[in-house]
Amino acid sequence: MKKLVAVSLIVTMFAVALLVNARPPVADIPAPPIIGSTIADFTLPDASGAAHTLASLHGSKGTVLIFIATQCPVSNGYNERMEKLAQDFKARGINVVGINANSTESAADVKDHAAKNNLTFTILKDNGNKVADMLGAARTPEAYFLDAGNKLLYHGRIDNSRDITQVNSSELRDALEAALAGKPVPKATANAFGCSIKRSSE
Repeated sequence: MKKLVAVSLIVTMFAVALLVNARPPVADIPAPPIIGSTIADFTLPDASGAAHTLASLHGSKGTVLIFIATQCPVSNGYNERMEKLAQDFKARGINVVGINANSTESAADVKDHAAKNNLTFTILKDNGNKVADMLGAARTPEAYFLDAGNKLLYHGRIDNSRDITQVNSSELRDALEAALAGKPVPKATANAFGCSIKRSSE
């Protein structure tokens, strides 16, 4: 009986300690812009500190913004697919731009990660998660496709599975192909999945 009481007391103390040391609740993530909204220009530095505007990076036919991470296993599972997407569409007038908004990952981490994974597209560092908040981004990876006038045509996942052998729908590629063909995007939103963006306010 005494043993049970002792165990119960330890469990209770542990629970209290967890409550005392718990982090404050994360602030609500702003809602993403609705499909068809025009995304305002912004300026962010790349991993070397050079500033870039959205206007300076957009392609003649559009831009894909993808929130990525250096440590998230889901985002890392998409490294090759993101690079291939960038290569496949660059010549067709659509530029891919990566954005790292994680407060836990430095510009040096981003630069090193890009080099190790052969990521050749521009990756920006969103210090203070200003652009992540503006776009309501919550996950890595999470994609936004803007047309040549920065109108949002697609928001969500890259495709339906972290495991490339299980992919049977590629919503982002479908959106790009439709826009290039002058057709409506077949599916304008699809829930992104992956790791949560580690915001500076957390």
